[in-house]
Amino acid sequence: MNAKIQRLGRALLGLLPAAGLAAVLFSAPLARACDACSQAMALRLVASRAPSAHASEMMALIKNAEWEGKERMLNVIAAVNAGPAGGSAPAAPAATDGGSASAVAPPSVTPPSVTPAGAPPSPATGAHPFQSVIDRDKKLGIWETSYVPQGTKADKQFSITLEESDVFLGNGVVYSGFTVNHSIPGPTLIADEGDVIEFVAQNKGGIPHGVSIHAAYTQTSKYLGRIEAGQSRTFTFRVNHPGVYMYHCAPGGHAIPMHTLNGQYGMIVVKPRTVKFKMDEVMGRGPDLEIYLLQHELYASGKDAIEGRAAYVMFNGKLFRYVDSPIKARPGDFVRIYFLNAGPNLISTFHLVGIIWDYAYWQGTPTESNTFTGGQTVTAGPSDSWVIDFRVPPDEGAYLMVTHAFGSTTRGAIGILQAEKNAPRTPPVLATGPVLPESEMAAIKAKAVRTISPYRPGTEDLSNPYVLPAGLKKLRIQIIGNSYYPKVAVVPPGTEIEWVNEDVFAFFKGEFSGVHDVVTSDGPEHFTSPLLAHAERFSKVLTKPGTYTYYCTPHPYMEGIIRVE
Repeated sequence: MNAKIQRLGRALLGLLPAAGLAAVLFSAPLARACDACSQAMALRLVASRAPSAHASEMMALIKNAEWEGKERMLNVIAAVNAGPAGGSAPAAPAATDGGSASAVAPPSVTPPSVTPAGAPPSPATGAHPFQSVIDRDKKLGIWETSYVPQGTKADKQFSITLEESDVFLGNGVVYSGFTVNHSIPGPTLIADEGDVIEFVAQNKGGIPHGVSIHAAYTQTSKYLGRIEAGQSRTFTFRVNHPGVYMYHCAPGGHAIPMHTLNGQYGMIVVKPRTVKFKMDEVMGRGPDLEIYLLQHELYASGKDAIEGRAAYVMFNGKLFRYVDSPIKARPGDFVRIYFLNAGPNLISTFHLVGIIWDYAYWQGTPTESNTFTGGQTVTAGPSDSWVIDFRVPPDEGAYLMVTHAFGSTTRGAIGILQAEKNAPRTPPVLATGPVLPESEMAAIKAKAVRTISPYRPGTEDLSNPYVLPAGLKKLRIQIIGNSYYPKVAVVPPGTEIEWVNEDVFAFFKGEFSGVHDVVTSDGPEHFTSPLLAHAERFSKVLTKPGTYTYYCTPHPYMEGIIRVE
């Protein structure tokens, strides 16, 4: 067994180029989405004396994956398991500085750089390999898919940036999370049925990001998935299906739900050309007022995000945004609302007090089968959408917009449609979150009454930490939703701290995996855990008083604090 462990270490180094080996040996401890560490964990799982259920799952994933390093990894695993006849080597320690765990610890160092994926393929020369499918779809009498060859001339271009940044939610609250164009939600994108779209996504953050576009009825992941930090990708597609759609961050694997839960999403609307909204036919014209309304929620911890306990719920990025600034209309106006519940967890039953819908169109698609008459609410799960048409009654006053799931309403999802004679109508209301100048944002952050973040300590975590009850000698910290829980804890000297990974997705590597570890960045003593797959745990007894700050190597934005006092 010792020889197998030694071979495992050599195998890991063999996966790295020479420059990467130097990085592993000599660079600073704070790592970015550690690919090398995740490879080490995969080898540890499949090469152990008594492989767990994780091992068979990992092998199946590697064998089935379309990954450039697949064959090399399989060869390495086979060599580790076979090994040379005889020979032995000292066993590697399970953890550093007195910690205990059920796994071999990876190096807590910066991983080698990974060559970013290249640009999407250019249009193929010669016959298309699926020309018969393309020809068939043109004859079906239904909307075609969104596929066009990459490089097709575009009718519209949409450009977004993806980053980690702070936004102001109103009511004195600042949120630190993931954003699109430095806002939550990201920009509202509007196209017309049949438009060819060139979509440009630029990663201005420090970790991989990506994009999923629900309006694209075609392959998107290989073009816009896994955009490395500092890189950009371009994707071309045709929007053939009218409707109201969500787009969101989708780097791959575990990172897809995590980045969406953290705030990276927005609305894309495809307006119809080949079909008409029923209300347009009845009224003989289009609406007087268009409102693009996106309901969404944000979370104060990864655990809350996974369990659906929202800190705040809002319309278009700000608490009570349209109570502070009501949307103006006139009695008799024809109003259209493009409504999307981005979630990412909660169900909405959207309602306007004093209004019954004239028509509601499921998913925003105005076909006859998707058109409903009447109704007091529309019910929308995460990523569900509607277009809603109604007339403002001939009576002035405030018409309240709410989700009738009133728990969410009290957390910020209330707005006002204010009807007044001769009122200047509000221009089209977009579902884009507020973006403040840097100087104004800095002033707000300095005076904020609360800061929340799903993955690092906020003001409430710091001012009201979890205190281990007197007499207890052990504290269990869950790693869940790319977050430590509790994020901040106070314990006496001699307390055993046990971290357990409750994230389930243990496949892939780095940012794309639910694999985590614990590495101190500051404190009276340094310790490093192994990489932990689901349900694996690591323990450490802390005897020296002081403040221990720690992070996760594959997800370095995750932060936790333990105060020993």
